[in-house]
Amino acid sequence: MTGLRVGDQIYGVTNPRFIGAYAEYALASVGMIAHKPTSLTHVEAASVPVIAVTAWQGLFDQAQLTAGQTVLIHGGAGNVGAYAVQLARRAGIRTITTAATDEIALARELGADTVVDFQTERFEDAARNVDAVLDLVGGETQNRSFEVLRRGGKLISAVSEPNQELAKKHRVDATFFLVKVTTRHLTELTDLIDRGNLRTRVGAVLPLADAREAHYILEGRRPPPKGKIVLAVRTQ
Repeated sequence: MTGLRVGDQIYGVTNPRFIGAYAEYALASVGMIAHKPTSLTHVEAASVPVIAVTAWQGLFDQAQLTAGQTVLIHGGAGNVGAYAVQLARRAGIRTITTAATDEIALARELGADTVVDFQTERFEDAARNVDAVLDLVGGETQNRSFEVLRRGGKLISAVSEPNQELAKKHRVDATFFLVKVTTRHLTELTDLIDRGNLRTRVGAVLPLADAREAHYILEGRRPPPKGKIVLAVRTQ
């Protein structure tokens, strides 16, 4: 990217493998960083790139959704899902999402048109002939999602490769993708955040020395926080 100077505050990722950032100094690919949103702290900004770009690419680059269409987002109160719900709402896309009982209010607050409590309800009863499903859950939920797509619709998963036999049976497209963080996407997100159109959610902040604990949380060996885990290299 151009327009960067020594001392500029940036955010992004180090490289396509997202490694090498557990340090005070790190080398980052120039095409995977952008100016940090001025309205966010460094900790808040660190929580954004991977999950927000995943949401953006799932909705717009992969599913290619536009205003007036309908999407079913699984896990609309989760890290990626929360951004997906907000981005879809802003783009004029009708949004149906699933969430746990204790996160129903948050999903509605983020802008979902319809929220399904997956612990007590079936999303098949709320979604019919949707244009796309953004799968952030996988497993049996992913397989059941083929039933609610219109013919020619798209199932986009950021979790696992969809069953292509089911896709053929229901005459839909089904794709698994890995996020590709780019300066273009980050710049778009910076603008939305600084305009107050996207909200972030940091669930836990741990010192860099506790990186092992952070991974225990990711592996399910510790109770998960409501929001993104951030390692703070230095206290602010």
